[in-house]
Amino acid sequence: MLRPSFLLVASLAIPTPALAQSTKPPPLTIEQQGSFFVGGRNVKSDTLSTLSTYSSSGTITVDQIYVRYQIPVDAKKTAVTLIHGCCLTGKTWETTPDGRMGWDEYLVRKGHPTYVIDQASRGRSAANPTLINSVRLGKTPPGETPPIFAAGHEAAWGIFRFGAEYPQVFPGMQFPLEAQAEFFKQMVPDWLATLPTPNPTVADLSELAIRLNGTILISHSQSGIFPFQTAVLNTKGIAGIVAIEPGACPAANGDLKPYIDMPTLVLFGDYVDLSPRWAPRLKMCRAFAEAVTKAGGKTELVVLPDLGIKGNSHMLMQDKNSLEIADWLLAWIDKHIEQKGQ
Repeated sequence: MLRPSFLLVASLAIPTPALAQSTKPPPLTIEQQGSFFVGGRNVKSDTLSTLSTYSSSGTITVDQIYVRYQIPVDAKKTAVTLIHGCCLTGKTWETTPDGRMGWDEYLVRKGHPTYVIDQASRGRSAANPTLINSVRLGKTPPGETPPIFAAGHEAAWGIFRFGAEYPQVFPGMQFPLEAQAEFFKQMVPDWLATLPTPNPTVADLSELAIRLNGTILISHSQSGIFPFQTAVLNTKGIAGIVAIEPGACPAANGDLKPYIDMPTLVLFGDYVDLSPRWAPRLKMCRAFAEAVTKAGGKTELVVLPDLGIKGNSHMLMQDKNSLEIADWLLAWIDKHIEQKGQ
């Protein structure tokens, strides 16, 4: 628990939400909503359970992604697919920790069919417990227990760039730190290291893009590289790529052919140069964007402070100015990506 004096300082450092974000919006009207799964494979195992009340043998389905969608009435704009990052789920894009409208709803209101996924082994996409159970049952050496990662509040503070380290706060920070307890409830264990290579989420995204017959893949952080990897598998169905603060970009000296004709935006927030974690990643992405541009491609890298938009954390879709950023992003999409109704 943070000291009251710190909370006071943090609250004073956060700008008041813009009027557009605090005004009650009109009722949301949609044509359709629902959910489904994409991908998946069956696994037969005799280590499904270590409990005597449940059979240890049987078949389970793993490596699928969960997809929730909303489609506006008479939608004429290209669908968007929102892909969350490390230690999180599709909740990333929903109502912000302090109760404001999330991008999932806002993009629907702006005319885009919107699809929100849970990565394989995260949220409502089932994880595979067989190896952990095998270790517990003595069938597999303990050293082969798969690593599962959970980010503590203190470590996440620096990762998400609320400050240089816990509990410092960067000046002008836009993240709603008064609602940090609600944000930390969003965080879940990360099973990434238990997944096969390549990550099944990538193949699932390719299947989804083809199924939708055109979608903009909008990724964040850990998943930032996924749309690029999806394009390597198949560019079909990918109308464009928006990588928000990606954990990695493709190598500048690698095969750039999949991205040459792909409208692509790589977007970073503020304080990046102050972070030992994120500064090298920005450098890598800048080199990639420059290489694609030199090869005749359509990749653009933008750092928000260069536009005069300051104070954004790694979680810029939840920051106080999140809808201002969404409007800028939608304008970029309208300019660079041909829309379905055009």
